Amino acid sequence: MVTDVAALKRRMGRVGVWNGTLGGESAAFEREAAAEVERLGFKTLWIGETPTGKEALVHSALLLGATRHLMVATGIASIWGRDATAAANGADALAEAFDGRFVLGLGVSHAPAVAARGHDYSRPVSAMRTYLDAMDATKYSGPLPEPAPRLLAALRPNMLELAARRAQGAHPYFVPVEHTARARAVLGPEPILAPEQTVVLDTDPARARRTARRFMSLYLALPNYVNNLRELGWRDEDFADGGSDALVDAIVAWGEPDKIIDRVRAHLDAGADHVCIQPLADTPRDALEHLRVLAAADAVTT
Repeated sequence: MVTDVAALKRRMGRVGVWNGTLGGESAAFEREAAAEVERLGFKTLWIGETPTGKEALVHSALLLGATRHLMVATGIASIWGRDATAAANGADALAEAFDGRFVLGLGVSHAPAVAARGHDYSRPVSAMRTYLDAMDATKYSGPLPEPAPRLLAALRPNMLELAARRAQGAHPYFVPVEHTARARAVLGPEPILAPEQTVVLDTDPARARRTARRFMSLYLALPNYVNNLRELGWRDEDFADGGSDALVDAIVAWGEPDKIIDRVRAHLDAGADHVCIQPLADTPRDALEHLRVLAAADAVTT
């Protein structure tokens, strides 16, 4: 069975929501939040996975069960967190149970997290290729109308090329708009390109950048992200002291809703099919309020 990529793009919509903190909240709050995201008109909700949080497929089932039409995507499920057979069967079980509303985002994670699980990170692209081979060899015995689609967390050309050949597309994270243009050139016209875009609804430059730098500090300590930015032309001085103003502004969109929407449009114009916005806020309820503001400003249909 072959995934209809054009139909999947329509189901996912042009703007989704990325939330990496839901897994730390109660299941009751998560159900409420997912229902609100759906009510606001966003078609896809992306969730992260950490070693200390909810397991990605179980977490997705919780959110899918709380909604009627919302797509749920993992951003990402680590290939080191479950073997390929479990990933394939788990994803297809969700696709079967929830009418094709699940998207399996897969990634190789980062060297420190992989080492903590007792694995070797030395050849991440080869590891992903082997994992996909094993997934493809798994036979799901249930009545499956269509297999769960897969997107790969991909930043640089080798992983992007693998995403184009062996998945339905790519989900880049922590990237500026110029990366979206490069990624589209590598992927070609058909595969899904779904970058994440962090946003801060704050018009005060100093305060907004301070919020952005707190968020960025984790990612600027990880070689995957820094090396990708270097490839785009960013230099050592841009990574110092939490990031130069130029880098902060390229990674995190801040300001009035119209300015946020302009950044989303820039990604779409550069070749993205779907942009998942991640609002930074003090509390999960504040993040929902920011989504309400953006939805009212027409971010959903951008």
